[in-house]
Amino acid sequence: MTSVQAQSAPAKSLSHFLLHGLVGILSALGLHQAMAQPLEVDAALSSLSLPAGLRIERFSDVSAWGAPRMLALDTHGQLLVSVTDTGRILRLNAQGEVEVIAQGLNAPQGLAMLGDDLLVAEQTGVVKLPKQGDAWGSPQPWIRNLPSGGHSLKTVKVSPDGYVFVNVGSSCNVCIEEQPMRATLLRYTAEGRPAGALLTVGRHAQSAIWATGLRNTQSFTWHPHSGEMFATNNGSDNRSDMQNGPIDDDLPPEHLNRIEAGKAYGWPYCWGQPGAPGQLMPDPNMPSETGACQQAQGPALTLPAHSTPIGLTFLHQSRLPAEIQQDAIVALHGSWNRKQPSGYALLRVQFRNQQPVAAVPFISGWLQGKQVWGRPVDVIIGSDGWLYVSDDLTGWIYRIRSL
Repeated sequence: MTSVQAQSAPAKSLSHFLLHGLVGILSALGLHQAMAQPLEVDAALSSLSLPAGLRIERFSDVSAWGAPRMLALDTHGQLLVSVTDTGRILRLNAQGEVEVIAQGLNAPQGLAMLGDDLLVAEQTGVVKLPKQGDAWGSPQPWIRNLPSGGHSLKTVKVSPDGYVFVNVGSSCNVCIEEQPMRATLLRYTAEGRPAGALLTVGRHAQSAIWATGLRNTQSFTWHPHSGEMFATNNGSDNRSDMQNGPIDDDLPPEHLNRIEAGKAYGWPYCWGQPGAPGQLMPDPNMPSETGACQQAQGPALTLPAHSTPIGLTFLHQSRLPAEIQQDAIVALHGSWNRKQPSGYALLRVQFRNQQPVAAVPFISGWLQGKQVWGRPVDVIIGSDGWLYVSDDLTGWIYRIRSL
């Protein structure tokens, strides 16, 4: 396990100088090949900027099993990792050693414990793995026939009051969806029955739709004190602030939304007004239904455009410095089509009076100029109180802890 602590710029420059010198000496001695991998890890980690008093380390390298995505804890506090591209679920022990607990799944992403059983979100639904001793049994269908294609990866989480939430992304960049379950958050009971915001009676089947107008909401969680639900959302691409105008890389901003039952959140007709929480501005190239933007819920906070916020976790149960324990961390997976890339970082969302007020840098450096070497996906507080981060480009799981 390799770690690097916060350094000033001169210290970083010195460490790189010494590192290259050491590589040269080892190469001359015939030891370069054996030592290359640990030194590459050290050099990579030392390029990251993080707050004073903290250090970052590579807790585990799971790249041999695929690209790690979402994180969860089992009932014993061990870290669970979804590996979407190879259809696996991993469990890591306290030393970061890997155990494959499930495989052959259909693009698994979200993970959640429901009692002792494990829920896994696949492209077309949610499966349940029943607990069997210290392991889990074969996947059993639990929620079926969810829309797939487009933004098809799904996340599943269990709320503090025991309901199960699942996201369904949009089928497109900007369009009017034909399937009402698209671009939504869904709610189910602990038995897997739909429990949406609109209660239906009589012959009509109960809907699972909890909130709409959410283009691609891949992570969500609940404030530890107020119980309010917050969610990240990825905005549309290739938009302009004028009809048939040039593409503006700074539009639309990404959203951190406060999710309320039955609310619509603007997509595909409008997006958050940059720097004006709660306000929406219409997309001039996507005329809205009458009153759609006026009736939609604006974001609680806007984030950098096209930075692709995914993972979201509060710090109240962490052992990180007390002054940030009321805040939350957002993982920015990074842009794919901006002239100047954005994201590839962790942000700290500052909360005051249980509401988000600003997003400030927490860890950066996975983006160097226009070169990218890491893409954070999810964040979670481990059973040891430290912050864990998945990276689906390096295949690493990081741990951030105090010095």
